[in-house]
Amino acid sequence: MATKIIYFTVNGRPEQAEFPLDCPAQDVKDLFRSAAEAGPHDILKLYNPKGNIINISPALKPNSPNSCYKLEVVAADCNSEPLGVELAGALGFDFSSMEKRLQGLEKKILIEAGETPAVVYEMKKQVDSFREKLESVEHLSWLGLFKDLSEGAHKPSPFYHKRTLRKTREECDHVREKFLQMSSLEVSEEVRQYLKTPTFDNWQWEDAEIMVLLQVMYTDLDFIATFRIETEVLQQFLFEVYRRYNNIPFHNFKHCFCVTQMMYGLIWLIDLRNKMDAIDLLIMLTSAVCHDLDHTGYNNAYQINARTELALRYNDISPLENHHCAVAFEILEKTESNIFRNLSMDQYKRIREGIIKCILATDMTRHNDILNKFKSILSDFDFTNKDHKEVLMMILIKVSDISNEARPMEVAEPWLDCLLQEFYNQSDMEKLEGLPVTPFMDRDKVTKPSSQTGFIRFVLLPLFIELANLFPCLEQHIIDPVRKALDYYTEMEKALEREKQNWAQSENTAKSKDNVEGHTESGLDAASKLHAQNTTVVEETVKK
Repeated sequence: MATKIIYFTVNGRPEQAEFPLDCPAQDVKDLFRSAAEAGPHDILKLYNPKGNIINISPALKPNSPNSCYKLEVVAADCNSEPLGVELAGALGFDFSSMEKRLQGLEKKILIEAGETPAVVYEMKKQVDSFREKLESVEHLSWLGLFKDLSEGAHKPSPFYHKRTLRKTREECDHVREKFLQMSSLEVSEEVRQYLKTPTFDNWQWEDAEIMVLLQVMYTDLDFIATFRIETEVLQQFLFEVYRRYNNIPFHNFKHCFCVTQMMYGLIWLIDLRNKMDAIDLLIMLTSAVCHDLDHTGYNNAYQINARTELALRYNDISPLENHHCAVAFEILEKTESNIFRNLSMDQYKRIREGIIKCILATDMTRHNDILNKFKSILSDFDFTNKDHKEVLMMILIKVSDISNEARPMEVAEPWLDCLLQEFYNQSDMEKLEGLPVTPFMDRDKVTKPSSQTGFIRFVLLPLFIELANLFPCLEQHIIDPVRKALDYYTEMEKALEREKQNWAQSENTAKSKDNVEGHTESGLDAASKLHAQNTTVVEETVKK
């Protein structure tokens, strides 16, 4: 596919954008917006080398690094002001006053003309349409949508910025305020349907927007009404969950959302609403939300080998998963964030037992035991059998937890970069502390494709295939994409091996050439010395 490369600077920082010649205009604008790390309400200006403003579109003329365009961001303050106030500052008016004026004119015309002219109805329709567009745009984010992850084998993913492990109070307050502002806005039906699919792209959404989408999941599964969950309590619960996920490359709040969104999508895809009790669905969705709370980026093997506080507290038995459960119920112990506070004691007990079982099932050391148990009941699976349902719930959260490769490659591959960064961080720490180095995390031994081919072949596919044996419709939704991912990384692995062989061959050729040249030079040196000696003898003979 033919592409175009545009060189430009943002705040003096050199950047380059590459996009297909037939790329839609909006995608090109979003590409520049993500490069500038601009928000959805920020205004972008692009200047050519002569200082003239030019249009950001697919028609941009290709340039060179020596003739860079200049990109500037004109930002409106959208952190602390409501949407209407923000627009008033940016556009010079606000919709409230405009709407009042329109109503006043309508009344005046109605009094004088006796009826409302068609042109007024058309004006109202246009204003309503414009308002709807702006409100739906509030749910979108373009940050990070087109980030390039291919630069440098050891470079941290652009989606992960080194910050303090725990979120700061300022960071949390900012996201909370934004979330509460957005939560009253209506999420479009198109987004609601997209949210139910395995192809959902998490990279389009910021943390506050993710919290809104999680609220939508609880709403659209009728949990709010069925379990009498107050909106403000659900919002406080989601905020506390956000706050307790740490700033680490992979096991962060976005990963929590991805796992929850895949669980949500599976509930709709395999029609679990008509096969299981609502309380079981509530257990699974909430388990997904809480499954990695307060993860610090170091796995159970590290916890045990390093004799961490968690390993000592839980006697080396699933220390992380036990801790995730404990933090979840620590949040639920607070009245203001206890989404189960209106349930009976028996209901709460059932939910607590279910959440603990689901979260503990995400410990990969239990993978084979759980999968084998599922295989043994597949032939006569019964949705009315409590034990069967519990095993299925564990399988579903396991599938959701490791489902990135079931997503489109442009969504899945950045997650692999984040995971490898977290792995490399752990192996580096293990080397520094003199602990056993986890083999599949060693940056000196693991490559991007090698980390995936074995995992997909021996862990992902066997698990997904067994689930599809119970729900055949999943073949096209999650198994086909995983097979394509396996082919992709297998080819990448072969290409790396060929490159390695070519490099070794080039090295050997260079060494052989050096040896030949060395021998030749030695021979020439000897001949030169002999020639010099003979010349001296001849000269002395002539002199005599």
